[in-house]
Amino acid sequence: MYTSKATALALLAPFILVSAVPVFKNQGTLDGWDGTNHEHKGTVSQVSDKSYKPDTAIKVVQIYDPSYTGRYHSEVRKKDVYRAGDEGYYGFAFRLDPDWDTAHGQTFNIAQFIGDLEDHPDNTCGDTWIPSMMLWVEKDRLRIRSKGGDMCDGTLQKFEVGTVRPGAWHRVVLQARWASDGSGYYKVWLDGEEALERSGIATTYGDAQKKYGFEFRAGLYANGWHDDKKMEGGQGTRQLWIDEVGIGNTYEDADPGEK
Repeated sequence: MYTSKATALALLAPFILVSAVPVFKNQGTLDGWDGTNHEHKGTVSQVSDKSYKPDTAIKVVQIYDPSYTGRYHSEVRKKDVYRAGDEGYYGFAFRLDPDWDTAHGQTFNIAQFIGDLEDHPDNTCGDTWIPSMMLWVEKDRLRIRSKGGDMCDGTLQKFEVGTVRPGAWHRVVLQARWASDGSGYYKVWLDGEEALERSGIATTYGDAQKKYGFEFRAGLYANGWHDDKKMEGGQGTRQLWIDEVGIGNTYEDADPGEK
């Protein structure tokens, strides 16, 4: 299900909603997404043995290969979930494998917003797909970044959201105002409790004509393996589960809810 909510007038404190985002709900299935992205030995599958709410969840796996130099994405994708100037809420439940190694500090991204900006007039760096927000696990910490302004030399800020526990289901909701001029806004809830609020930040790249849509990806991107060109520790297989994804114009649209 993927419908427009063009008349939504929800108030996002401290900002008035400028432009509504599409509404999207997924209850842990591979239906309704615009595709999956699983590279090299990675997998994306629908499972019924573990889920946040009955009856299914999305399981994502990545496997380290020392002879491989590419990236390690295993994600589901939903297109055009925001454009510059929009405001919205984005949420999902996730579970790290109970044996997830938290001793080593490499990063494992679990969600991101990314746009195909290859033909953007300000793109002088030669990149095609450029991310804005990224949300990742680092040891036992959940962290988030904001990035915006100049897409090739953007303002980047990193924030800590809270602590996560392998084997436990966690739910996260992001409220965002997507702005390139420093008037952006993040508010993050972890397990139903407000964990972070930041205003006056750049959260996306300049696009006065609202031409470029960003897509939402959730799953596992083992970016630490790629960026560091090595694996730290001895856990060469990483896996997690995603369930109850929501996108919309209110907290209730995005919140996975209590079990």
